[in-house]
Amino acid sequence: MAQRLKRPRDPNQLAKLIAGIATGEVQDVESPSGKDQAAINRGRLGGLKGGPARHSVLSPRKRKQIAKQAAKARWGKR
Repeated sequence: MAQRLKRPRDPNQLAKLIAGIATGEVQDVESPSGKDQAAINRGRLGGLKGGPARHSVLSPRKRKQIAKQAAKARWGKR
């Protein structure tokens, strides 16, 4: 995911940046810092496939154990 430009604190510079974005002189997002966009897309695709694939492999009993462990980790801190 592309990062947005850091907004300046000075109101005049902020107004100039907003006007530049509105007119198309300035891109609102920074270019990825040395990362290959194709590799980023492949990683995201694998992440989207991983959850459903794991769900289909695990038994209902094992999924329940994992869910209980996760709930204990979340709610045990209180």
